[in-house]
Amino acid sequence: MVTVGVDLASQPNKTATCRIDWGSTPAHVTSLSSGATDSDLLGLFKHANKIGIDAPFGWPRPFVQAIQRYSNAREWPAVGIRQLRYRRTDYAARDKLDRWPLSVSSDRIAVTAMRVARLFDAAARTGEAIDRTGGGRFVEVYPAAALWVWSFRSRGYKGPENREALTQLVRDFTGVTKAWLQLTEGDWAKCRASDDVFDALVAALVARAAAIGFCEPIPSEDLDRAAEEGWIALPQRGSLERLGRE
Repeated sequence: MVTVGVDLASQPNKTATCRIDWGSTPAHVTSLSSGATDSDLLGLFKHANKIGIDAPFGWPRPFVQAIQRYSNAREWPAVGIRQLRYRRTDYAARDKLDRWPLSVSSDRIAVTAMRVARLFDAAARTGEAIDRTGGGRFVEVYPAAALWVWSFRSRGYKGPENREALTQLVRDFTGVTKAWLQLTEGDWAKCRASDDVFDALVAALVARAAAIGFCEPIPSEDLDRAAEEGWIALPQRGSLERLGRE
């Protein structure tokens, strides 16, 4: 199995990627870099079994319906602001993590979601079946949430001002994964230097968890919305140490 993790941004210079080959023990990180263009990403996707992307796969259904109604009929529906801002998966993540993910309809991450849509359109033109629930090759991931589930620091490690916190987080992560995950010292240095690169590594690990059934299932009543809005794959507690053994 090959998994790919993408810490997606609206622009290539902030987009980091990680590829992990799981064909042997320990698993090997075979590429880890930043600055990925759309062409780079589509090339990387070709050889992956599961791809974890840190970006929303869709917009809240009430938001899409409101925009369509306002555009076509010049009417704005009587719907709460929170329903317009958050997807069903965001509510599920909030209930588990006690914090809201960024809103794809009202925060800047909307521009990144547009890039996801563009990538999915390009992939679909090659015959790829796009399943926003995560049932196909692509799965929506949230590295900070995965870190929280796996009992690591999940806040305050991003940005140059938090480089010391990132360094300690990477050190802690190394201690837990070193027996079954192999990175070069140069790759660990990249993780310590860039939270984007580290998040790409986490995204590739969540992709592995999704591929082998170690993520929380989507409630049956939410499957319809997940197919339209996307769904954040949250790994199960205790799953990190099992990724290299299955």
